[in-house]
Amino acid sequence: MFGIKRLYTFVLKTFFPLLLATFSVCLFILLMQFLWQYVNDMVGKGVEMTVLGQLFFYAALSFVPMALPLSVLLASLMTFGNLGEHLELLAMKASGISLIRIMKPLIFVMIILMGVSFVFQNNILPSAQVKMTTILYSLRQKSPELNIPEGSFYKEIKGYNVYVRKKDKKTGMLRDMMIYDYSDGFENAMVIVADSGRLDVSEDKQSLVLTLYSGEAFENLNIQKRRSVSENVPYRRETFRLRTVLIPFEGDFNMADESLMGSRNIGKNVKGLSHFIDSVGYQVDSVTKQIRPSFINRTYANAFKQSNAGITDSRQRIDSLILDGFDSYYKAQVPSTKLELAENAKEKVRAIKNEYVYMMNNQIGLQKEIRNHQIELHKKFALAFACLCFFFIGGPLGAIIRKGGLGTPVVLSVLIFLSYYTIDTFGLKMAKQGVWEVWEGMWLSASVLIVLGVFFTYKAINDSVIMNPDSWKVYLQQFIRKIKRSKNNNR
Repeated sequence: MFGIKRLYTFVLKTFFPLLLATFSVCLFILLMQFLWQYVNDMVGKGVEMTVLGQLFFYAALSFVPMALPLSVLLASLMTFGNLGEHLELLAMKASGISLIRIMKPLIFVMIILMGVSFVFQNNILPSAQVKMTTILYSLRQKSPELNIPEGSFYKEIKGYNVYVRKKDKKTGMLRDMMIYDYSDGFENAMVIVADSGRLDVSEDKQSLVLTLYSGEAFENLNIQKRRSVSENVPYRRETFRLRTVLIPFEGDFNMADESLMGSRNIGKNVKGLSHFIDSVGYQVDSVTKQIRPSFINRTYANAFKQSNAGITDSRQRIDSLILDGFDSYYKAQVPSTKLELAENAKEKVRAIKNEYVYMMNNQIGLQKEIRNHQIELHKKFALAFACLCFFFIGGPLGAIIRKGGLGTPVVLSVLIFLSYYTIDTFGLKMAKQGVWEVWEGMWLSASVLIVLGVFFTYKAINDSVIMNPDSWKVYLQQFIRKIKRSKNNNR
């Protein structure tokens, strides 16, 4: 029993450093992909490094559930690949210890890690995603930092186009300036030309102070709203030696309200998601139950009700609608009455259609929100369960290929994870569009992982060489020898 405990300690000491290393690498790769995706929203905004540091910190927390399964796959592949390559796995099996028993401590670790992943996604991830999304939204709303280029129009100031031929970096003066002011509309545009100028930010950072020297201003006097194409438009010309223009400009970074993002599906835990699904689902069902009888009553029962005059009580009890005699009733009317009946029916149908299209769109929006919350709910369980599935793929596969290091395990891990990601994205798209049930789309990738895990575990327990590269080389060499022998015999 003591030897088995030492064996477990040896396996755990081999696995944990690789897990930490691969987790750090995977998280770094995901952060670089995030930076590449949102670099345009960060660069040129003049935001403090503390804000960007918070953004990357919360982004790192948001990517932990995705990086963890990939790191488990790569670490288990490298662990058992190293054990197989150094013949340590062979020695353990020769001592009568099965592969499942060797994997036993790591199976318990994966179960604990699966629980930790779920708790992390339920308690920490919603807050991290809300903060990350809030910072990104605030960065997108912030005006860019002023950096007017030379020889081209600068369009980042709302309502203005600024052209500068040359900039003096020492004094900050702008030479040969041209400003197009269309803040009051293109019909009331103003063009300002100046020999030089200076652009500064006001002390309260709420406006830009544009100081211009030695120039002219041209402004349209668009007195008449309607004017023929051939008619000239009067304008006003002004010559100045010094002119100051104030331009509204929001220069501060203002953080958006987190409550706006917190109400979305990404900001809720399992309890919040379940409550939203139940309450809104009940609302959708109740509205549907109310709409259906009303729709039947308005479009069928009350549309062609017959007058009670001249109809016996027995006939009225049998049928209160004009079903058999409607054609004769309509033909007996004068043309003006027929037209009035047709117009009334047309207006009634149009009103009913518009009303129910509006209610249908509301129902579609609610059902879409329900699906998004269901997707987020299943995602928390599916990503946690993926850690266990990837271990049962990586461990047996590493024991089969018997290759450690960063070569073959990395290639196989990337291929397997890309396949998983592709299948998961496909299932997510089917679930979002409502083509499949949400649980079918979100657990599609997990079902594929389970099949692969069972297959590789079975092959590894039975010492299969189907995935061993050395066996492929032997088979290939034997095949080439057979071809050569057949050629020699034919000669």
